[in-house]
Amino acid sequence: MASPSHRRRPRRKGRGALVPAVAVAAAGLLVSLVVVLAPDGESDTVRATATSATGVDAGARPSVPPTATGRTPKAKPSTASPAPKPSATTTTARPSRSGTPTAALRPASGGAPSAGRIRPGTTYSGVATHYDAGDGDGACLYGPSPGRMTAAMNTADYETSRACGAYVLVRAAGGASVTVRITNECPSPCAPGQLDLSREAFAELAGLSAGRIPVTWSLLSPGTSGTVSIRYKTGSSSHWCGIQAIGHRNPLARLEVGTGSGWRPLARTEYNYFLSPDGTGCGGALRLTDIYGEQLTVDGIAVRPDAVQPTRVQFARH
Repeated sequence: MASPSHRRRPRRKGRGALVPAVAVAAAGLLVSLVVVLAPDGESDTVRATATSATGVDAGARPSVPPTATGRTPKAKPSTASPAPKPSATTTTARPSRSGTPTAALRPASGGAPSAGRIRPGTTYSGVATHYDAGDGDGACLYGPSPGRMTAAMNTADYETSRACGAYVLVRAAGGASVTVRITNECPSPCAPGQLDLSREAFAELAGLSAGRIPVTWSLLSPGTSGTVSIRYKTGSSSHWCGIQAIGHRNPLARLEVGTGSGWRPLARTEYNYFLSPDGTGCGGALRLTDIYGEQLTVDGIAVRPDAVQPTRVQFARH
C-alpha cells in the first residue's frame, strides 16, 4: 500500500454544463487582470518561460528534494571524531583508514611527533578478552611469536596496521600485569580500547573462565638485545615489492626507500607491508622512522622474497 503522502486525491464529479461555463469565464477574467497588473508590461507567460529555462524561480529559495516517503531528508551527522587526547581513558574516535604514511612529522604527546592513536605516556581503559592465538601469528604477518605473549588490537586502535609490533603493558584491576606484543587485529565487535589477548597472556591476569575483564594499558618501549629485520613479500622483484620491518622496539611510523632525488615514503597496507607498486627503491637503501621521530638507515638488503634478513640497527629505548 502506498504511503499517505502518495495517495491521490479523488476527483469530484461535475454538476452539468453550468460549472464548465462559469469556470471558463472566470479564467478569462483572471488572465485579463494579470496582464494588466503585471509590472513593466511583462505577462505571467513570459515569467513562466524564464523560470522553466533556468529551472529555479529567482524569487524562490532552493530546497532539498523530498525523499520517496515525501519527507525532506535531514543531513546525516558526521561520524568522524578527533584522535584520542591524552587522558585516563580512550575515546570512541574512528581511525584513519588512509594507508599513506605522513610525510611530515606531526606534534603529539609524550615526545612522540609521529604517534598515531596510541601514544606514549598515556593510559587507556578498556576490556581484555582472550582467544586461541595459535603460534602467535596474525594480521601483522610477522610469523610465529616465541612465548605467545601476544594480543590482537581493536580495529580503531589498530589503525591500518600502525599498531603492529607495539609492546603494550596490560594491567588488571587486581594489580596483575602482563606485557604483550601486538601481532593481530580484533575486528568488530571489539570496541576501541579493547585487547583480545592470547590465552597464555590472559592467564597472567585472570582465569580463562572469567572471559572478559576490565583493564588499563599503555605503550612500552622495552629493553631488547635484538635488532630490526627486513622481509620482502612473496612476488617482490625490482619492478614491484612489498617491504616489512620486524622486531622494532617502538611502533613504526614510516618506511621510505632511497631514490635519485631523496627519500620516498611507501604506503602501508592493513596487512603490514609497505608497497612500492612501480619498483622504486626495491633492493636499495631503506629509512625507518619510529613514532618518536628517530630514523634508521639500512643498506644492503637484497630483494629476497620471504627471507627474514637481520640488520645491525635498533631504535632507542624511551
